[in-house]
Amino acid sequence: MRTKLSTLLFLTMAAPALAATTPLDFGKHNANEPINVSADAFLADIKGKTGTYSGNVIVTQGKMRLRADKVRVNVIDNKPDKIEATGHVVFDSASGTAQGDTGVYAIAPRTITLNGHVVLAKDKNVMRGTVLVVNLITGAATLQSKGENGGRVQGLFTPPPLKPTESRPQPTTNP
Repeated sequence: MRTKLSTLLFLTMAAPALAATTPLDFGKHNANEPINVSADAFLADIKGKTGTYSGNVIVTQGKMRLRADKVRVNVIDNKPDKIEATGHVVFDSASGTAQGDTGVYAIAPRTITLNGHVVLAKDKNVMRGTVLVVNLITGAATLQSKGENGGRVQGLFTPPPLKPTESRPQPTTNP
C-alpha cells in the first residue's frame, strides 16, 4: 500500500514536468484539413476499394506529415476510412517525431496508431514503446510497451542546463 501511495504521489508531482517534455504536441492539429498523399507509384483496386501508394510516400494534413515505404487508403462510401502505412513509418509534428514499424490513421475517430518498435523523439528527449495511440481531437497520447523491455515504456529526458544567473541549491547540514 505504501509503495502504491508513493508511486501515485511521484506520478502526481512528476506529471507536469513530464507533460512539459512530451516529445509530440498534437493539441493544435486541425484534423478536418485536407489529406494530401504523394508517392512514386499508385495502384487502385476498385473492387477492394483501396488505393496503394508506394515508394517515398508522404501524407500531409496541415502541419503534420507521415512518411512510409507504402501506404494503403481504404475507402468506404467514397470517402477515406483508414490510412495504413508500412515500412519505415515516420510521423512528424510541429514539435517532434514518432517512428514505428507500421501506422494506422483511422479517419472517423481521428486517431493515429503506431506499432512495432515505436520511438518518440524531441531534441535529446526520447521515449520507447511498442504501441502509440494519439487522439488528434483531444491531443491525448498513450504509449505502451507490450512484450518488449519487460513490458515497460522507457523514457530519457534531458533537463535544460542551468543559466549562469540561476543559483544552485546549497546542501543543508543537520546541526
